[in-house]
Amino acid sequence: MKIIITGGAGMIGSHCAEHFAKKKHEVVVIDNLLRSSIFGSKEKSVEYNWQYLKNIPKIKLLKKDVRDREDMARTFRQERPDLVIHTAGQPGVKHSLEYPFEDYEINSTGTINVLEALRKANKKGMFIYTSTNKVYGNNVNQIPIKSLAKSYAFKSIKGVNERFSIDLTGHTPYGVSKLAGDLYAQDYAQIYNLKSAIFRMSCIYGTRQFGFEDQGWLAWFAIRFFLGKPVTIYGDGKQVRDILWVDDLIKAFEAFMSRDFRYKGEVFNMGGGEKYTISLLELIAALEKISGKKIKIQFGSWRKFDQKVYVSDITKAGRLLNWRPTISVQEGIQRLYHWVSQNAALFKR
Repeated sequence: MKIIITGGAGMIGSHCAEHFAKKKHEVVVIDNLLRSSIFGSKEKSVEYNWQYLKNIPKIKLLKKDVRDREDMARTFRQERPDLVIHTAGQPGVKHSLEYPFEDYEINSTGTINVLEALRKANKKGMFIYTSTNKVYGNNVNQIPIKSLAKSYAFKSIKGVNERFSIDLTGHTPYGVSKLAGDLYAQDYAQIYNLKSAIFRMSCIYGTRQFGFEDQGWLAWFAIRFFLGKPVTIYGDGKQVRDILWVDDLIKAFEAFMSRDFRYKGEVFNMGGGEKYTISLLELIAALEKISGKKIKIQFGSWRKFDQKVYVSDITKAGRLLNWRPTISVQEGIQRLYHWVSQNAALFKR
């Protein structure tokens, strides 16, 4: 199978590339390597993954930008992919507030460019879109919650399912631009019969993740603990997310690839679900235990439209994909911190 992975130097994309190449698929990685500059960092991040992938057979690396419609069309005609895993995107809420046009061009225009390129290159191709829980926006904060000692929790539901409203809510520009791509992926399935799946992800984490304060918070905290540097918590620290180890996400992708759904354009809320949740305060406690360190914790005001609780209802993925998470919260955080500590040169600069 020929697979194109956009944003393939990112954490999710690079793990997908490695996984499928080792299964003897032909993998083409597309990335513009702009992640560090988007977050205003002089440190390298995706560049490391780019070099890492160079050493794996059956991977071709193409430095390209999904915003270039003609180049995407030309590249897809040349490669004729059987599957596209579209992970390219601008992932920062803060950046979207400051640069909404760039956010739109990357997330919305970039997605339709890739969809159209695939449709014209291979009408029987498959498309996987990595969407986000932010499509549900501030509506999530209307769900009643309860306050526990170190976390919040939903009062009466186990998680947000795919039928939850995306309307009449504040999304942030990031949520809007990702939702546009989400809807385009659904429509291309319905109109053009393109087999596609939309994975509305909660917090995905794993090795080779270069976290920033605005994105990749689990890795950001792990790196700060390793360096002994302070972190700022916006709010009270009891906000909760369900988290999912990247290898478990890839298993969900594979489960979709092997199935033929009656209705194309399936949407899956994708995360660890109710049994794989953690708050910021709980993460700090876990990292203190793993690292043997304490760092300075600062508190700031709540960020606009931040969801106090987001937990995915993963029932649909379990039913249609026969899938479930396997890597526990504790094991995942240990793996992440171990990877950071074993690659100290990447962070001690």
